Amino acid sequence: MSFRPITHIRHFDIAVPDFDKQVEFYKNHWGLTVQHDDGNVVYFAAEGSPEQYVTRVRRSADKRLDLVAFGAADRESVDTLAHNLASTGVKLVFEPTDLQTLGGGYGFRFFDLEGRTIEVSTDVEVREHRKIEERESIPVRLSHVVLNSAEPEKMRDWYERNLGFRLSDTLNHPHVGDLFYFMRCSTQHHSMAIARGPHASLQHASFELRGIDEYMRGSGRIIRAGYRKIWGPGRHRAGDNTFTYFVDPNGNTMEMTTELETIEEDTWHPHIYDVQEPETSDQWGTGGDMDEFITKEMFNDSDNKSLYVAPPV
Repeated sequence: MSFRPITHIRHFDIAVPDFDKQVEFYKNHWGLTVQHDDGNVVYFAAEGSPEQYVTRVRRSADKRLDLVAFGAADRESVDTLAHNLASTGVKLVFEPTDLQTLGGGYGFRFFDLEGRTIEVSTDVEVREHRKIEERESIPVRLSHVVLNSAEPEKMRDWYERNLGFRLSDTLNHPHVGDLFYFMRCSTQHHSMAIARGPHASLQHASFELRGIDEYMRGSGRIIRAGYRKIWGPGRHRAGDNTFTYFVDPNGNTMEMTTELETIEEDTWHPHIYDVQEPETSDQWGTGGDMDEFITKEMFNDSDNKSLYVAPPV
């Protein structure tokens, strides 16, 4: 696909039944900053990111992934993408317009192949942000989001064909097939990945820290706060990034990471990594094996009831 409208990931938004505990987790332990709070929706920013917010938590009786938002270069890209999607039968939630969410901007929403709500926007107001200092163990930015899919091959093809994502690497099991597709929209190794799972759901969201020391200090802070660590600290082969995975108060998996690989677009050739090799999951060998328990934790609760149902905000 020559048309590549997506420039980066902006934010992911969730709805949770245990709203107060989720807000407390992000604010007092994970290291995010409350950008806006209306009592039922809280917008969280990362101190080092120019994005107005990197995640949004909405009070709801039902748990769900509300949406994933990506940036586009300009209004022409937004309009062209909306036209292209509509012309191929993709259902738009609303057509390009001035956005009423925090930071404004110009964008639209639509349902992806499996019915998740996706937003693409441009001209969002830049947030005043700052350099994260040495030993400051708070997120710099949102790194990436991983989506579970029962048909990851179809999802990969859809995002490549319709949104211009490119495949960076694949995790494969010789007897099961492809398990993980790492997808990029920039020189960052992946801003999104698609994982094989039993249903559509959020597999995990990942936050970038300043460096190794800050990543370790941040991981240690969450461990000391009593939140359940399910895997890490370690270092993946695909993307060459570090990882520590935790379960948040509503059962979502959240990752702390750093040093995600930057690639040369014109010379990169995707690898296929065998998950049976221990170094594929963890080059360091410090995080423990990627076992069935960890995999099931990251399946998360199914979003099937909310597919093709746009969030109210």
